[in-house]
Amino acid sequence: MEDRKKLYDFIDDFPLLIEAGFIAVKQLDEISATRIFNAADAMSPGHTAPQIGLGYIALNKLEVKEATRIFENVITKEPENYLAQTFLGICFLLTKPKRKKGEKLIKEAISKTNDPTVKNLGEISLEWAVKDLNRKKAPFFPDEGEKEESSSS
Repeated sequence: MEDRKKLYDFIDDFPLLIEAGFIAVKQLDEISATRIFNAADAMSPGHTAPQIGLGYIALNKLEVKEATRIFENVITKEPENYLAQTFLGICFLLTKPKRKKGEKLIKEAISKTNDPTVKNLGEISLEWAVKDLNRKKAPFFPDEGEKEESSSS
């Protein structure tokens, strides 16, 4: 009971914890990010923001199945969470058989959200899919002709 009261004393800092968790992910500090998102989850059980953070960690590690599971759970709780929907779409973009479904999810999120950050994330993701993911060849490997030219030099 006393521990729960201590947590509620800091409930106003919940958004700061979420932001700090995302900053830790950007700094590649998985341990701190996970601890911060778990602390936020303990502070406000049932809130989806810490779960989105944990899904974002999994997505950054390319643990696509785990990220997909987390974002699907968030969308089940909050069907209008367009950030989670966009992240789920990105997971599908990374899964070739589900790529079209991912594009559809992202386009839907872009059209329904008013959040410019989510719109931007969706647009960049779709652009990435067109430029790199949908190519027949990976963009970072030279063509066979280029390979021969560079080896003969």
